[in-house]
Amino acid sequence: MGTELNCQVRFGKQESQGKALLETSEIIFRGDFRLKIPFATIQSVKVVGNELQVQTAEEVVIFELGAATAAKWREKILHPKSRIEKLGIKPGTRVSLIGFEQQDEEFIRELQSTKALVTPAKDGLSKDLDSIFLRIDAKKQLAQVTKIAKAIVGPAALWIIYPKGQQDITEGDVLSAGRKAGLKDIKVVGFLPTHTALKFVIPVNKR
Repeated sequence: MGTELNCQVRFGKQESQGKALLETSEIIFRGDFRLKIPFATIQSVKVVGNELQVQTAEEVVIFELGAATAAKWREKILHPKSRIEKLGIKPGTRVSLIGFEQQDEEFIRELQSTKALVTPAKDGLSKDLDSIFLRIDAKKQLAQVTKIAKAIVGPAALWIIYPKGQQDITEGDVLSAGRKAGLKDIKVVGFLPTHTALKFVIPVNKR
């Protein structure tokens, strides 16, 4: 889930109050005009006083964020976290993968390079897992969530990976499945350009 705040933005001759959202790979602004600035298209970014000045191929976009916030945004834009870091995977993290096929070989390699401990889901979900990753491509696959939720112990997390922009399965469907299983959604991460990851945990008062 990105960082969102109200601010004044100047873009060429346009100026508007609105909401700026710093996502993991882009900046989004919604006001009297709308902007979407992927990090990959940013030519330079600097802090001048209370402003974050973002140079794009078209124009300089100026966000009035305050000096401290502007500095934080600049750092996140220049040094974005890797997917593994956003998912909280560290050496020794115990994970299990469900629904991951050959198209996810890159993610599996990332887990291996981080020295995470990967347990095949076919061996059953052990009680000492730190994270369970469930990849789904259709709404009917959400039926698995209730069973998986029963295997979660303590602060362990269930990450549900689902495709973006499909009518068959929406964020609302995923949130509903997790909540009906007694879980609480606490984080959203861009898993792939085509997929989103939603993190669920057991509420603290029920662990």
